[in-house]
Amino acid sequence: MPPVYPIYEELVRRKATGQKSFAVLVDPDKTAPKQVASLVEKAEKATVDFFLVGGSLVVSTHLDELITQLKKTTKIPVILFPGSPIQVSPAADALLYLSLISGRNPELLIGQHVISAPAVKKSGLEIIPTGYMVVDGGVATTVSYISHANPLPSNKNEIAVCTAMAGEMLGLKLIYLDAGSGALNPVPASMIKAVSEQIDVPLIVGGGITTPQKAIENCQNGADLIVVGNAIEKDIDLMRSISEAVHAASRS
Repeated sequence: MPPVYPIYEELVRRKATGQKSFAVLVDPDKTAPKQVASLVEKAEKATVDFFLVGGSLVVSTHLDELITQLKKTTKIPVILFPGSPIQVSPAADALLYLSLISGRNPELLIGQHVISAPAVKKSGLEIIPTGYMVVDGGVATTVSYISHANPLPSNKNEIAVCTAMAGEMLGLKLIYLDAGSGALNPVPASMIKAVSEQIDVPLIVGGGITTPQKAIENCQNGADLIVVGNAIEKDIDLMRSISEAVHAASRS
């Protein structure tokens, strides 16, 4: 039986029709299962399209419970955004199988994938190979520290473009530009535009997006899926305004 990729196919369909998407990033270290009901209520009112669950350093032990609660409470798809091979839960809908193509650490290009492959295969999750590109956000981030990899310079669009092109030609199905959690500066609009013009796969952008205006700007420059986590953790009311901005960009 051929594999089924409902979430990836939906992302491709949305890109083809110019429909922008909004995802809320849920960090298990900052979200307890008992907080899920309130989070879901706000997300559904805000018409959030996806939940991404994970983080660069997950020290909590309730990943499975958190995802199970999300799945019981909402029909919003739950996608794993793992920072390590142990962040795999069959309770989710899909998993972004991240290859850190912006760095040169072989462990995060293929090494950890070899370790995690049996568990990932057994999970039954929809696996979406993703080229993960960390961009300098003006402050040291957890992902850079954990990965032992320097971020892409934010003023070197040509490096980002060539990296994204290489990832796509290697068969990666998504490209993810991320300035990192708590970034002072988001991924530059010029970089998003340059990358989006040279790839055909859906483009995800996250990190440092703290206003609806920035979300709209990113969409207008080619982002297909906007991811916000840290800003919403600080101000939950931002969820609705950013979601409305992203979906309005689909009509602009």
